[in-house]
Amino acid sequence: MLSSIPISAIRAFEAAARTGSFRDAASELHLTPSAVSHAIRKLESAMSTTLFERSARSIRLTPAGHNLMRHAGAAFDNLRRGIEEVAGRGPQLLRVHCAPSFAAQWLAPRLAKFIAAEPRLEVRLAASTEYARFSNDDFDLDIVYGQPRNDALEIIPLGEETVTPLCTPALAKKIRKPKDLFGQVLIRSEVKQVQWHQWFAANGLESPAIHGMRFDRSFLAIAMASSGLGVTLESTRLAEREIETGRLVAPLAGRSVDISYVGHHLVFPRANRQRRAVRAFADWIMAELDRTTTRP
Repeated sequence: MLSSIPISAIRAFEAAARTGSFRDAASELHLTPSAVSHAIRKLESAMSTTLFERSARSIRLTPAGHNLMRHAGAAFDNLRRGIEEVAGRGPQLLRVHCAPSFAAQWLAPRLAKFIAAEPRLEVRLAASTEYARFSNDDFDLDIVYGQPRNDALEIIPLGEETVTPLCTPALAKKIRKPKDLFGQVLIRSEVKQVQWHQWFAANGLESPAIHGMRFDRSFLAIAMASSGLGVTLESTRLAEREIETGRLVAPLAGRSVDISYVGHHLVFPRANRQRRAVRAFADWIMAELDRTTTRP
């Protein structure tokens, strides 16, 4: 069937689906809106399916149209990027997926440095708790929380993180020893690999019944602790800005046992090692982690 469908028709469909308008697609492709509409009609006829729901003022993808766009969009995206790389013109797109709290608390505030160092790269950042599925070529690399599940990927541990109780300076005045936490509101991040009962056990104490606030993201727990709600058990890497600005402090620093673990990993398909953009990002993030870990 593919040999009987003109590439120009698929191109017209992709542009219309991406822009949401036959007119905008026509402008991009230097065609008339009627020519775009005609090309898509021929494509629908060849495939014996309807790709758009049409009204007087708008178009909307049908389920079949969404399915085709998922593949066509990725294909044209790859083609554009390949032409740019070969021709050496224009920015190269680097598609980064990241765990939400790492993205919000650590990566996003630093991206300007990477873009300044790599002006020919354009970064597209997406954050969710789902792991990137490289099989559909949506992303070039992923920063995951926890142990990566796919052994076929290149996996780079992003160093140890230290987990310790954190709170506002005002609240810290009431906390001199681990047992002082028993009378405080303890904030929990439900997806955190290190939980309060593990920290109390490491400090020789039985964990109290915890009736504090629960959040499903570390950045929310950090924000709530910064507002004075209570004490959160969090990574000093993720709370770096709050600690540097004095909004959060570690009340038991030097007076308790902290827990260190490798929380995040940079992963990407092994074939992507050959891409300069992926190598540049991997080198930059490791250098940035080393710089922030070793600075006084």
